[in-house]
Amino acid sequence: MKNEKNNLEEKKILGIPWNAFIFGFVSFLNDFSSELTIRALPLFLKNVLNAKTSVIGLIEGVADSTATILKIFSGYLSDKLNQRKWLVTIGYGLSALSKPLLYFANNWVFVLVIRFLDRVGKGIRTSPRDALIANTTKKEELGKAFGFSRAMDPAGAILALIVGSFIIYHTSKNTLKLTQHLFQILVLVSILPVFIALFLIIAFAVDTKNQNPSAAKVNLSLKGFDKKFKLYLLTISIFTLGNSSDAFLILQAQNRGLTVLEIFLMLAAFNLITTLSSYPAGILSDKIKRQYLIVAGWIVYALIYLGFGLVTKTYQIVALYILYGLYYGLTEGVEKALVADLVPPEKRGTAYGLYNGAVGIFAFPASLVAGFLWQYISPSAPFIFGAILAIFASVMLLKVVNMKQE
Repeated sequence: MKNEKNNLEEKKILGIPWNAFIFGFVSFLNDFSSELTIRALPLFLKNVLNAKTSVIGLIEGVADSTATILKIFSGYLSDKLNQRKWLVTIGYGLSALSKPLLYFANNWVFVLVIRFLDRVGKGIRTSPRDALIANTTKKEELGKAFGFSRAMDPAGAILALIVGSFIIYHTSKNTLKLTQHLFQILVLVSILPVFIALFLIIAFAVDTKNQNPSAAKVNLSLKGFDKKFKLYLLTISIFTLGNSSDAFLILQAQNRGLTVLEIFLMLAAFNLITTLSSYPAGILSDKIKRQYLIVAGWIVYALIYLGFGLVTKTYQIVALYILYGLYYGLTEGVEKALVADLVPPEKRGTAYGLYNGAVGIFAFPASLVAGFLWQYISPSAPFIFGAILAIFASVMLLKVVNMKQE
């Protein structure tokens, strides 16, 4: 078993660990599909279905949090069964089957159900997938592996948004509001890539087995994990409470006068910044303490959100949203690599479940609160609230840097 694990750690494509490479392209294809539909969804809800921001906050909160329990249990289950690939396959398969249903959406409740099914798929797959990447990667290359996987995600988004921009240009170039016909075209274009991604997992992803599989029961009290990991989860939770859905950023951009085409082009540039920064950030995190990069990303986030709450000019909104990609590049892959640093291999599935679960639990109130702050106080309120919590979480995470691991 140990020799098998060592062989997998040595197996690479273009210098990237095998599973990280495969799942990088799975993320590329899956995000291509998601960006064409999910990014347009808040505009569809507001412009076509006339949903209030509190309803949009509810849908996005449910979407972000639905997977919470499944992420915890799928991570635990992958440790318990000592098998992960089939859970990942089921998760991606459910999302692939649910996305085409958006074509038939005609009310916000229907959208909520579809988003629920899609996020159930994400909940099933995320923790076992992250464990598959971590367990086939050498410790000193974890940042590189997760950085590559994270970089491929927005790379797929860039292509999707360019394709989407081309479609919008030739169907409704100067439209300020998304139409149902345009949204349905985007949904149709998004279908094929998710099924190609599913094929890549089935055909090429390699499952791993730990030499000493976990025999523990699901442990939501965090017993068995050291203080450093617990404090890390706490800071992630505080930050997430202020990290509402990006749907509100898109709605704010439309509020400031951007057309649908301009929003798609802006999102493409945003994803380009994320792509260009994710892989270098992952490599850098293998050389310095990962917490420093995460804090840097959170400070960028706080400044961007504060700007969204205060600026009024269209060009300012565009500039801020593009720079917002730096936050994703500096944090998402690095946050997951830090989880692998803080726990032993046989507990990584459960640890990723707890990490993703913490994010999911607080994502629901984050988007729900943001929707109500927007509707009943002002459109600026959600962004100022998020900036304050990001600064507070950054200060807390700095304490983790010098804490001794138990």
